[in-house]
Amino acid sequence: MLRLSKPLGIYARQLKRGVSSMSFTPPYRYIEADALAEQLRSKSTQPLSIAVVDVRDDDYEGGHIVGCIRAPSSSFYDRVNSLVHEDLKDYERVVFHCSLSQQRGPKSARIYRETLDNARNTGTLSTSINQQVLVLRDGFANFGPRFKRDKTLVEDWDEEAWQWR
Repeated sequence: MLRLSKPLGIYARQLKRGVSSMSFTPPYRYIEADALAEQLRSKSTQPLSIAVVDVRDDDYEGGHIVGCIRAPSSSFYDRVNSLVHEDLKDYERVVFHCSLSQQRGPKSARIYRETLDNARNTGTLSTSINQQVLVLRDGFANFGPRFKRDKTLVEDWDEEAWQWR
């Protein structure tokens, strides 16, 4: 028998209104691989338009996005303040990714966004840029094989390393 903590009518009213007690809006948006590739190709005319942060750990070996900042998820907490205050402070868009962008990439993007917002709210970050925080949809496991032949987008590609992933 199904037991509910509230009378059934309360749940029905919440569903009818479209209200969920478990709603969550992530503090980042997703970017598709094609859109990221296009923006990276045009980066030469606008160098501070976009930065890519690769949070993969050991799976970083075998290829990565050209010019990415490596910030492994295992030590991301130790590095996030320097990313916010130094490395990424002047970029318009910051894209995070891991292999699949299901766990480490989104979590790092959330931590970065929270740290960025805190720095703005406390006045410790002096920038007028309204920075967008993005996550690469489907991660490098999609982006790498798709653009592996484009040397302006992917470097250090190792086909053999990807046979086992």
